[in-house]
Amino acid sequence: MEEALTRVADEHIEVTCAGRTDTGVHATGQVVHFDTVSERDERGWLLGANSNLPDDIGVTWAARVEDEFHARFSATARHYRYRILNRLQRSALQRHRAWWVYTPLDAERMHLAAQQLLGEHDFSAFRAAGCRAATPNRHITTLNVTRSGDWITLQVSANAFLQHMVRNITGTLISIGDGSQDIGWIDDVLASRDRKKGGIAAPPHGLTLMAVDYPDEFGIPKTVDMD
Repeated sequence: MEEALTRVADEHIEVTCAGRTDTGVHATGQVVHFDTVSERDERGWLLGANSNLPDDIGVTWAARVEDEFHARFSATARHYRYRILNRLQRSALQRHRAWWVYTPLDAERMHLAAQQLLGEHDFSAFRAAGCRAATPNRHITTLNVTRSGDWITLQVSANAFLQHMVRNITGTLISIGDGSQDIGWIDDVLASRDRKKGGIAAPPHGLTLMAVDYPDEFGIPKTVDMD
């Protein structure tokens, strides 16, 4: 992105992202900001950036914002989705977009367990060892697990997330969904504040950053899901 915008601006550009995405994680709602003295209209930034980006990255909108706006620190919430294909057969087309789990999973059990994570907690048990966040406290406002046919979808919203937090929560819920652990186990994991007590980390390719919320005063366009 920085290389593409540098070409459009004809000056060195550094971008700041709303949130980090690990290698293999997708985003339909990532937001970045950058500072420049170059004058281009919104159409010029959009078309210019896309013409210099690889095929797997695309800019969907561009807008001028006030100096007070910050892609990361102005955000009030982030929304993620994790998709699981739960059947015996793997999918050739979705192999990079969902986690294939062939063991039968009970989505209702996973959902009930997930509700124990709502609210503000110390999520140390679900953070990566290398996470550099100043505090492990986060506030989850939504955490739903639903099934539609062979597909299980986890949707989670919070003010912010720790490194690998959603993937570690998903892996822990899998152990409940397949019957290896009971529903109350996730509460024990949370209370332990010990990453080693939880389930495995779900692979990155099933995870997508869907949207980032900002105060209305900034006029940031709402995410259009292109998936």
